[in-house]
Amino acid sequence: MSFAWPLALIGMLAVPLLIRWYLGQQRRRVRAATAFVTAPLRPSVAPAGPGWRRHAPMIAFLTAVAALIFAAARPQRSVAVPVTDGAVMLVDDVSSSMAATDVKPSRLGAAGHSAEVFLAHTPSSTRVGLLVFNQTPQLLQSPTTDHASVSGAFAGLHANGHTAIGDALSAALRELTRLRGANGKRPPSAIVLLSDGTSTNGADPIAVARKAGADGIPVYTVAVGTQHGTIRVRRGTHTVTVPVPLSAGELAQIASVSKGRAFTAANASGLSTVYARLAAQLGHKHVKHEMTASVAGAGLVLLLIGSTLSLGWFGRLV
Repeated sequence: MSFAWPLALIGMLAVPLLIRWYLGQQRRRVRAATAFVTAPLRPSVAPAGPGWRRHAPMIAFLTAVAALIFAAARPQRSVAVPVTDGAVMLVDDVSSSMAATDVKPSRLGAAGHSAEVFLAHTPSSTRVGLLVFNQTPQLLQSPTTDHASVSGAFAGLHANGHTAIGDALSAALRELTRLRGANGKRPPSAIVLLSDGTSTNGADPIAVARKAGADGIPVYTVAVGTQHGTIRVRRGTHTVTVPVPLSAGELAQIASVSKGRAFTAANASGLSTVYARLAAQLGHKHVKHEMTASVAGAGLVLLLIGSTLSLGWFGRLV
């Protein structure tokens, strides 16, 4: 919860002052009623008061005052609403290490299968694009609401080459910043980056991610793989096994500086779960919903209740 006018909450200081004033009034009332009466005559001259009924109207009044001051601060709560004009760019690593089979059938194959899960959970009105990269980014599908075209673009991908995450993020950022919605403004956008390691070529990915965050385009990173991944590499006349352990540190930093989130998936089912969560998250946005009217209405109802009780029981407002 947040407040549009938080300084109005300073008025809450009046509540304890009112309570102190009321308690002082009650003590003076008791002293005045018993000052000139001896103890044996008190039951007849100063009989017991109405008990809890004496305080009920004031409790209602004090609660109403607190509610009205709270309403004056214009309280707001964040509400998730469906995105009707959003855009997401999937950025998938196709460098050599993505051929590792520690995630079945391979890191690259699991990425393709899980992308279908992502697309199935993404609202049909959200435009989705696909960009793949090794040492060079390649745009396979511009952001579109034709999700079947995006799914088909995953077919036939092969893992080879080095890793240029910064260049890939720059290319994705260019595509998203040039998009325009029906109102002529850029739609809410995000990048989903899937990779297994640290950038080895091209632009500094942290600097690009920081720019994306400044442009209001968060990068959600998904680190796929384990510490035990290996690939077979041909060196001269021999084929050797090369370890390609997951390196998620840079991906987490990219997500942090761009105001996104970092996820890790060590198997295909975990990757699908992450993609489903991301799709649901990116398919909604949070907007501020003001609660002033309902809080102020509750305060006015309490004032009415307090006044009714006081008039009915004691013939006065307070």
